[in-house]
Amino acid sequence: MKGYEFDISIVIVNYNVKDYLYQCLLSIRKASENLKIQTIVVDNNSTDNSVESLEPLFEEVKFISLSENLGFSKANNVGFKESKGKYILILNPDTLLQDDTLQTMKIYMDENPDIGISGCKVLNADGSFQLACRRGFPTPWASFTKLFGLQTLFPKSKLFARYNQTFRDIDETYDIDALIGAFMFAKAETIEKLNGFDETFFMYGEDLDLCFRAKEAGFRISYYHKTSIIHFKGESTKRSSINEIKHFYNAMEIFAKKHYSKSYLFFLILKLGIIFRSVLAYLSKQSKDLLFIFFDLIIINSSLIISNKLRFGGYFTFPDYAYPTVFIALSLILIISMIISGEYFENNHKVKNTFFGYLISFFLLSSLTYFFNEYAFSRGILLITNGLAIIGSGSLRIILETYNSIIGKNSKRRVAFLGIDKNFKYLLNSIYESKEKKLIPIGIINTNNSKSTGNDGLNVIGGIDYISKIIKENDLNDIIVLDEKISTKELINLKLQNSSLKVSFHKTSELDEILLNDIINELVGKNAMDDEININKFRNRLFKRMFDIIISILFITILSPFTIIIFKSVKNKFKKLLNVFSGKMSFIGIYKKSNTDKIAWKEGFLSIIHVTGENLNDKNIDDLNDFYLKNFTFSLDFEIFFKFLIRK
Repeated sequence: MKGYEFDISIVIVNYNVKDYLYQCLLSIRKASENLKIQTIVVDNNSTDNSVESLEPLFEEVKFISLSENLGFSKANNVGFKESKGKYILILNPDTLLQDDTLQTMKIYMDENPDIGISGCKVLNADGSFQLACRRGFPTPWASFTKLFGLQTLFPKSKLFARYNQTFRDIDETYDIDALIGAFMFAKAETIEKLNGFDETFFMYGEDLDLCFRAKEAGFRISYYHKTSIIHFKGESTKRSSINEIKHFYNAMEIFAKKHYSKSYLFFLILKLGIIFRSVLAYLSKQSKDLLFIFFDLIIINSSLIISNKLRFGGYFTFPDYAYPTVFIALSLILIISMIISGEYFENNHKVKNTFFGYLISFFLLSSLTYFFNEYAFSRGILLITNGLAIIGSGSLRIILETYNSIIGKNSKRRVAFLGIDKNFKYLLNSIYESKEKKLIPIGIINTNNSKSTGNDGLNVIGGIDYISKIIKENDLNDIIVLDEKISTKELINLKLQNSSLKVSFHKTSELDEILLNDIINELVGKNAMDDEININKFRNRLFKRMFDIIISILFITILSPFTIIIFKSVKNKFKKLLNVFSGKMSFIGIYKKSNTDKIAWKEGFLSIIHVTGENLNDKNIDDLNDFYLKNFTFSLDFEIFFKFLIRK
């Protein structure tokens, strides 16, 4: 029989959670009494100095530093190769063990030699139970009930709650299909027989797969309720550039292909579930705009009813055939008008935009009455309706803006510094000493050019490679770019990639400019220092996409002879036009220098470079691309197109 040097080998994969890892290692120390414990930390190329900071404090821990982020599966397998314990505990760094956890789990496994992997009760920081710590396999039916919310509606039903097993008592011990990867107490021989985690899984799904293969190999999987741990769920993904939703569904797809390869139903459910959840996520992200739309629709339709009363003495004086058509048409025209004015979906709700939106809607509605005479009841009604609606919607925005400026979230702005330079201390002191106290320094974001361990009381809150997660986690309003090596192209890419997060980037090192920007922003609704990227406005993206669809259809079909004649120099022209139609490219866009060139906006079928000449150096191309993104207008697109034709 194989001899073991330790009772338990604990393998922890760490990624940018230094503070949590520190607490986790302390809890392991306390739980190791009377046990021979081997602790292995595999660091996935963290940027928060995890290894450098903690290695001197925990001499009993073996730290393994990787040169890149290999993901959860591969990094754990690295740790498994170093383990010399009878049991292997797979443990997340954002966990805390109870003092009795290791001893209790070892005794349980010793008494049940047919169990391959076991798990304990996993709790959230508030003491609530984490459902994922004991699960059923994601069969087609279980996946359907989870993805479409049936298990949430019927948590006590064996039929609908199979995946998270919410119909079972958390204070009982029983065999289960699968455990959570944050805590898996396994026999070393089980891990060895299964060859560790399947490295096809980068993150998510590998724990399900390991349990599935363990059961196939004849091992029991058990949930043991007599001890517990605390799991601060999701901390590593918060501090990474990882798209956890994308990786979760990719993992489910890999799992399905591997274990349910003949089930077409599974893949259909998975795709429908992804679409369903994506729609919900988008609606959640746009909740503020949807609320404005909701209240504006109530205001304008109420205004129509009131204007009828004022003009004709009754609330519903139009002919019967006009209802509900007038309300539907009025609502649709208002939404379109507000999008055109930039009021909706551009994170910039202003009275000025609202006024122009209603002005556009008045002219559109007036124009429509010329084509539909049966609905030309009274232009006076339209005028009164829009006047009342402007007062209502404008008042709503003034009230909300006043609230946000005085006591709301706009009254204090959370600021982070992207890199540091010689002006950093002066700028930070100026913020602290400011009488206005409107800016709250949160921390420093390391760039690829330099790393900092913190300065003047400000901690490093992460690296530039996962800046989106940092913005969300710290609820940042502004990022001050101090690293002079960040190019205009890089800055524009950052703005484009994080446009939905409502954060402003300022390439400045003077506090007065930022405070001045506050005043200008309140007056005209524009960031004075922040070079606006016109192409990223919702209305521009929407109408540009509509134009791309129409123009690509024309050049692929009825104008195909002209396509062959005009676009001789464009390689694979019809394939690229199909990409324009599908949304992978834009008819007029930016110039991609090579297949490896990373660009934050769509490559264009045509671009400024096609007009000015393609024999330019890389800097000239980058500058022209940046110019196009910043100064985009539809007239610029037409100018590029017609100049291309003239050149031909």
